[in-house]
Amino acid sequence: MTNFEGRSVSVRVPATSANLGPGFDTLGIALAYYDDLEVTATKPGTISIEVHGEGEGQVPLDASHLVVRAILETFKRAGQTAPGLSLKATNRIPHGRGMGSSGAAVVSGIMAAKGLLDGVATISDKTMLDIATEFENHPDNVAPALFGGLSIAWEDQQGPHTKKLSVHRGVSPLVFVSSTKMSTELARSLQPESVPHEDAVFNVSRSALLVAAMVQSPELLFAATEDRLHQSYRATAMPETEALIRTLRSEGHAAVVSGAGPSVLVLASDPAQRLRAKELAEKTHPQWLPLLLAVDNKGATMEIHQK
Repeated sequence: MTNFEGRSVSVRVPATSANLGPGFDTLGIALAYYDDLEVTATKPGTISIEVHGEGEGQVPLDASHLVVRAILETFKRAGQTAPGLSLKATNRIPHGRGMGSSGAAVVSGIMAAKGLLDGVATISDKTMLDIATEFENHPDNVAPALFGGLSIAWEDQQGPHTKKLSVHRGVSPLVFVSSTKMSTELARSLQPESVPHEDAVFNVSRSALLVAAMVQSPELLFAATEDRLHQSYRATAMPETEALIRTLRSEGHAAVVSGAGPSVLVLASDPAQRLRAKELAEKTHPQWLPLLLAVDNKGATMEIHQK
């Protein structure tokens, strides 16, 4: 049995925004706003967790912690017995706001395990995506958290897959963070089992256009972010979100619900348009916290510290 005690890794994982309007459960982007994690392998059977920032005093500090569960599952897939763990998490990604906090936690655990297993077992990109998707039930957040950029995610009999695309340099994300939370489970429960045929066709066209807008033609982002598949069904649970989106879109800004909400993502076509969106929201909806963010192109990063 391999002795991992004393091995240490540092991990950084970006926030993400999924759906991007019409790309429900398929499209996602990584945002330059990060959670940091330090993990040291300790004596088997021991777990120590220190949390700073988001989730401090709220998340469990035992083996049920999401990061720990992801580490243990990755060791299991590698056929290795996990060591004890000492974790120090510095969280910036808001919890329950539609910015991929749970996906980031899962990815940070998988990446930490990959680092601790370095030289003992190889964890492939596909294995990481498989594990992360099993935790999150869909790959649209975890794919960009792992690999960065714009991701198109899909699933088939071989499990989840993703294609990473580079985002046009003009695309300027702006997130308005809500002071309230929304659970992904509640948001998804508001979805109907089926939608009208014309709405499905509408979203297929806009999803295809959105990929082109993000990669090549950001001037098309407003038209490309229209949605009929999920946002209207969830609006009753997020009236303030709906109001902010209406205000922004009435002035030509490509505003959508970020992930399951209630935060709002604006995909501006250039930095000047992003500033106009920020100023508009500050005048009309001052209770929202604006974050002017870049697209993260690296995804999760990990550094191994030698014994």
